[in-house]
Amino acid sequence: MKLHRNVSPRQEALAERNLYAAITSLRTPEECRAFFRDLCTPAELQAMADRWAVVEWLRRGLSYREIHRLTGVSVTTIGRVARFLANGNGGYALAVRRLEAARRSNGARRGNGVRAAQSAARPEVTRHG
Repeated sequence: MKLHRNVSPRQEALAERNLYAAITSLRTPEECRAFFRDLCTPAELQAMADRWAVVEWLRRGLSYREIHRLTGVSVTTIGRVARFLANGNGGYALAVRRLEAARRSNGARRGNGVRAAQSAARPEVTRHG
C-alpha cells in the first residue's frame, strides 16, 4: 500500500470509506464500468477482472495449472485469489452468493430456471500474458 506522509491513518481510512461509498452509489454495471474506467488504469482493471474470473474457475475445482492454461493468469495470482477466497475478508464469497441469487431470480422470472442461471454463471475465457 502506498504511504502518504501528509495523510494520517484516520484521513486515509476516511478516503477509503468515501471510495466505497462512491462505488455503492452506482446502480448499474454500465455506471460501474464508466467509474472504474475513470478511476483505474487499463492494467489495474485487467488485474481485477483476472482475479474475479479466477474465483469462478476455483469454485469449479480446476487446478491452478489448468486455470493458468485457460486464462493466462499467473499461478501466483491464482494462489492469492484462492487464499483470499478461503481465508480473506469474505468479499469474494459475498459477491458470488449475491450474483448467484440474482441469476436464480432473473432466470425464474424469465421462466428459464436453472439453465439461465448456469449459462450466466459461466466465466468467459480470456487469455492474458
